Amino acid sequence: MRVRILPLIAVAVMFCVHPIAATAQLDKITNQDASSGLKAALERGASAAVDFLGKQDGFFGNQKVRIPLPESLAKADRMLHSVGMGKYSDELVLAMNRAAEAAMPEAKPLLVDAVKKLTMQDAKGILTGGQDSATQYFKRTTSDQLRTRFLPIVKKATAKVKLAEKYNQYAEKGVKFGLVKKDDANLDSYVTQKALDGLFLMIAEEEKKIRENPARAASSIISKVFGALK
Repeated sequence: MRVRILPLIAVAVMFCVHPIAATAQLDKITNQDASSGLKAALERGASAAVDFLGKQDGFFGNQKVRIPLPESLAKADRMLHSVGMGKYSDELVLAMNRAAEAAMPEAKPLLVDAVKKLTMQDAKGILTGGQDSATQYFKRTTSDQLRTRFLPIVKKATAKVKLAEKYNQYAEKGVKFGLVKKDDANLDSYVTQKALDGLFLMIAEEEKKIRENPARAASSIISKVFGALK
């Protein structure tokens, strides 16, 4: 007997599908199909985001995720550029982004593992949730582990840059005067958090693409499940 993973009314309301039309489509989808399709979509989207960000200029060459100096240091950055010393802050920005790019490959196994651990309740939450509900699932289940994996790689990358130590010293002084946020006072922690932010932003974009146009997905099971929900 085929059992639908989603209540018909919820699907109809979410996707503005007429109940009769939704019935015709969802009757063709079993729990196994829905689970397989969702997991394939999650893994595809997460892998695409990691592959995009984990290459040279994945962060540095993308204005959406490029890691800048903290806003609280923007004034100092402008001053350095005005006196011909902008290369120092430019080098630091490049190093921060390269560190984030180097850390990205560590994300894939953790994200894939999160997909494997997906429960039926998680699946229902993703399929009946908002347009970024899959991204929120990843964020909720992997953020702490990702931060632990990223930090040592970021530290290794920034250790090669002499400006990293100067940044930390300068930022720590700024904290005392309320010019720099405490969370931004350590370069490695700042870059690690920005790397996480960039990763989840790109995963959200991949999720949006799949939801809007499942037919473009390489997997037929993804097209079957998400196509029926449109």
